Amino acid sequence: MTTNLTSPSTGTRAGRREWIALGVLMLPLLLVSMDVSVLYFAVPAISADLEPSGTQQLWIFDIYGFVLAGLLMTMGSLGDRIGHRRLLLTGATAFGGASLMAAYAHSAEILIAARAVLGIGGATLMPATMAILRTMFTDPAQRAKAIGMWSGVMTAGVALGSVMSGVLVEHFWWGSVFLVNLPAMALLLLLGPLLLPESRNPAPSRFDWPSIPLSMAAVLPVVYGLKEIPSEGWNVLYVVSITVGLLFAALFVHRQRTAATPMISPDLFRGRGFAPSVVLNLVCMFGVLGSSYFTTQYLQSVLGMGALEAALWALLPSVPIGAAGPLATQLVQRGVNRAYVVTAGFAISAAGFALLSLAGTDSLWLVLTACAVIAVGGVTVMSQIMDLAMGSAPVERAGSASSLLETGAEFGGALGMAVLGSIGTAVYRHEIPASAPDAAHETLGGALAVADRVPGLATAAREAFTNGMQGAAIAGAVLLAGAAVLAAVTLRRVEVPKRACETPDEPGHLGQPARETPDGPSHLSPSGV
Repeated sequence: MTTNLTSPSTGTRAGRREWIALGVLMLPLLLVSMDVSVLYFAVPAISADLEPSGTQQLWIFDIYGFVLAGLLMTMGSLGDRIGHRRLLLTGATAFGGASLMAAYAHSAEILIAARAVLGIGGATLMPATMAILRTMFTDPAQRAKAIGMWSGVMTAGVALGSVMSGVLVEHFWWGSVFLVNLPAMALLLLLGPLLLPESRNPAPSRFDWPSIPLSMAAVLPVVYGLKEIPSEGWNVLYVVSITVGLLFAALFVHRQRTAATPMISPDLFRGRGFAPSVVLNLVCMFGVLGSSYFTTQYLQSVLGMGALEAALWALLPSVPIGAAGPLATQLVQRGVNRAYVVTAGFAISAAGFALLSLAGTDSLWLVLTACAVIAVGGVTVMSQIMDLAMGSAPVERAGSASSLLETGAEFGGALGMAVLGSIGTAVYRHEIPASAPDAAHETLGGALAVADRVPGLATAAREAFTNGMQGAAIAGAVLLAGAAVLAAVTLRRVEVPKRACETPDEPGHLGQPARETPDGPSHLSPSGV
């Protein structure tokens, strides 16, 4: 089944087949998001078995995320041209093969290579799932529900990955964390051709090959620098890396604005809702992932939990996530202005950060509650922002639109950990006693490692870390409160077209700017969008 993206859509409501297909579509999304954190507890076992060097161990952990972030825009644009189902199934094959290769890797070099291929496969899967979802659900109300589920699965997958790795490594060997991918990918390859529609631009332009190295040169140095700063500080190497990436980002933008057939068409930003969605999604991920920088350290190093115990406790905040997206969608469908729902989501996350700023050195339930509130607000924002962005973008460029949102999310998460982590580290180093050993001034882990030689150091270090977390939480609350105001201002007059795709001569055609009304959305459709 192939969808002609240039023909008018009647906004037909999806039936049982499409909802079953959505379940199949969630499989790769869940696995891709899980693979971000699936090595959290497998690294010690891998180190004992493969004996990687320190540098190799870092690459085993980080190469997946780097490749994923660097290729998202390329794969999203490629899917628009060759078909998203074809790209999805190709990526699933690569993901499954790389998982098998990683599970039985007998050297660090092979495992690094396998993780890189997993990143390539993941970069094909994420934008393809959203683009196919966009094609299957043309009714705005159903599309909003489906995107809410998509957001919840993606967020929950990261939390589930770390717990699954702990359970599997405890009962099996480390390669089992990769083998769990195989049944899901096999099911996708079996059912995908039967249930998922093909969608592509029927008149694709030439692929802009020079944009591939430019996009990777823009993304990878920035993500690398931002990921290293929380643990290593503002080293000149990381600052230079970010600067170089930003320079290439400027070149990439210039290429997209001047090339005859750009990888990412500037037309995407003509719809008034798309550009604010990219920015607000980035800020949202800044908060959600920025807070996670402290959670694991707090549970393990401040409260003294073991790794698996900490992972199980950290899973609790993800429980209410499943209800956040659908509830936000219901509010919009009942006539609440989407801008107010997004604003409320940011305000909820800001309140979560404010709650986190009250934590002491023995505040397990307060910290878990704060993380849950932050996550609920984040999913509320993401579900509505994704729906707004995908509804505002031309359907023939759904892959490119999705990849831009996801690349922005990667930047936002890395930036959140870098900025909030740096604030926490600065406060920690200021609070730690000057007489403490040098290792204690670097990290809480370093302080605990030498605490048996210095009476009272462990208590002082835990208090210093908690104070740093409080300072970062205050900064996060201020930023997200500002984002709430920004969302209220930028989204109040933005309206998603009533139908998923209209003919070029009709008002609200997806390639044209979104309509405005004096008081916000006109609520022409049952979904209120």
